[in-house]
Amino acid sequence: MVARRHRAAGQAVTRAERFPVGAAVTLAELEADPHPALARLRAAEPVSWLPALDGWLVTRRDLALEAMRDAGRFTVEDPRFSTGRVVGPSMLTLDGDEHARHRAPFAPPFKLAAVRERFGALVREETDRLIDAFAADGAAELRRGLAGPLAATATAAALGFSQARADEVLAWYDAIVASVTAITAGADPTPEGAAGFTALRAALRPALAGDAVDSLVAAAAGHAGGLEHEQVVANAAVLLFGGIETTEGMIASAVLHLLERPALLAAARDDPALLPAVVEESLRLEPAAAVIDRYATRDTTLGGAEIGERELVVLSIAGANRDPVAFPDPDTFDPHRPDLRRHLAFAAGPHVCIGMHLARLEAHAVLARLLDRLPGLRLDPDRPAEIRGLVFRKPVALHVRW
Repeated sequence: MVARRHRAAGQAVTRAERFPVGAAVTLAELEADPHPALARLRAAEPVSWLPALDGWLVTRRDLALEAMRDAGRFTVEDPRFSTGRVVGPSMLTLDGDEHARHRAPFAPPFKLAAVRERFGALVREETDRLIDAFAADGAAELRRGLAGPLAATATAAALGFSQARADEVLAWYDAIVASVTAITAGADPTPEGAAGFTALRAALRPALAGDAVDSLVAAAAGHAGGLEHEQVVANAAVLLFGGIETTEGMIASAVLHLLERPALLAAARDDPALLPAVVEESLRLEPAAAVIDRYATRDTTLGGAEIGERELVVLSIAGANRDPVAFPDPDTFDPHRPDLRRHLAFAAGPHVCIGMHLARLEAHAVLARLLDRLPGLRLDPDRPAEIRGLVFRKPVALHVRW
């Protein structure tokens, strides 16, 4: 053990010399505004060793795609995987046949046509109900006043525990997110994260025994799903986590990006057909999930970097989405770009986001209803918005007036 530690320390020094750009990057930089550092890395060290992460960071789009699609070399199966340490094994932390087995019972209801049919009316009605609560006030905070509660309600309805209040669901989710983020930053899972998962498990018990037609978790726990109850609960926690986190972030960021650009805002008011492109460009410029983790299954090479077996390989979606080879003038918000959906905000390969159609449906509904119902909608100049986050990026708060 001592010898291994000495070798690891020597290797770390060598890597700091080999990857000086990565050695200089700090967690604080990645948390606040990672894009300048990611651009430097992408240009000089597209696969770089970052002591701050104790792992590799991949910032070039083609290399990130290569790793996402090759589970034989880069796997999610590792006891260090942050989400797995909080909620247990799930479709997010498994590869191969086991991943397919865990994902299969949940996938059909999240296909595009099924999402539109099942959730279209619910999302529109819930969006209007939430706007009703503050429409007469002339001002609101939209991340937790609209985006978060909508995402919580839609995800809870999909999982079959719609009897839980949105604020309860958000509280569980906040605790799980904080625990996952703490692990990524090198700390231990939090007691609050464990408590949030315990509360989620308790709320799912009635849904597990419910009607499989109305509840994804009941269907997954049934004979057709083939999963045991604890496996269903872990996957439900992942869906809750992703269904709220990425959706809340993408909605809030899309609203922010639109309101920051008065000419685009005016054009979208005149032609709401622009709004889906606004959402896609917002996802590209500031993806809600900035990074995803993989682990090398064996000694391998990626982008010229020699990666050791079981070493952490962090794929920077934020970096890949601003790769100038794929997206000319990548720091500019341009919803008229060709091939907007080449972004990797929902990942790619076997672990492509299962809930992306529902997330898009919610974002489109929010933008359309806000513009339709709140004349003169604008950012509050006295309370500026700031996008932050190491793993999950979104406005800390989004204050607006109309």
